[in-house]
Amino acid sequence: MKFAFVRPLAALTLGLLSTLTLAQSANIPNPKQNQTLGYGASQLLLFTYTQSFDCVDQPLVDLDYNKKPAQGDPNEFQIPICQAAVQPTVDPSGLKGSKDPTEPLFVLVPLFSVDNDQNPNDAISCDGVVPGTNCGSALGTTLIKLFGALPEAFKAKPLVYTQCPDLNLPAGTCTMHASRLDLGLALEKLGFLPPPPANFFVPSPNHSHIVLNSDLNTDAIWWEVIPVLVTNPNDWPTRDGSSGITSYDKMIVAEKAGDAVQVPSNYFLFFRSQGMQHMR
Repeated sequence: MKFAFVRPLAALTLGLLSTLTLAQSANIPNPKQNQTLGYGASQLLLFTYTQSFDCVDQPLVDLDYNKKPAQGDPNEFQIPICQAAVQPTVDPSGLKGSKDPTEPLFVLVPLFSVDNDQNPNDAISCDGVVPGTNCGSALGTTLIKLFGALPEAFKAKPLVYTQCPDLNLPAGTCTMHASRLDLGLALEKLGFLPPPPANFFVPSPNHSHIVLNSDLNTDAIWWEVIPVLVTNPNDWPTRDGSSGITSYDKMIVAEKAGDAVQVPSNYFLFFRSQGMQHMR
């Protein structure tokens, strides 16, 4: 897997300015407090969340790696463990197979640095984070060591537009979302951390959303979060959805080019999806 860490050039700067100008003139809705934007079939979508997230922890699973299955480890449930690279067999309703209405939600994570950021203090701060979460300069130092630069996903002020965090709220937050994610197993499987796997909790990364073409207009259901680590800044979607990965098909093209990789998770969100034409 290749990671792109690029220094800003004049052309890139002009491109960003053009994107901002286009976004400001586009008819982009302002989400309410229980809403975020998303993309699907190269369209801009609106998600409305009607209950909290859930992170499935099944009886025989050991998400905190203390060699105790969850069914006999009460401490494992006191703070939800939303973990990448695990695949539960049920959704939060307990359903599976043909009876399970859950759909995939591909969460785009910008795992590249536009400016080759070497300042660990640019990482998401420790203000208000869940205990045990890596944050601030310590998080920045670790990520720079792992990836060579601080990814936009974990900057307090990312240099690319993302649909989360919420407008006017700090990085690491998003409506009805978990405030942290365990990337330990995913980083171990990708070869960035040595085995055996251990928890590596990080604030909820700056991110955007993709749904399948068939899910543009869908009543409120559970959606399984599938993180997609995007490593090429040229693939990153603009605010108005006019370029970048704004559909499942474009995401697959990026993956085949080695510029993105998806991993499963036990993390679920509950919302309704609407296309722009249904919001007029």
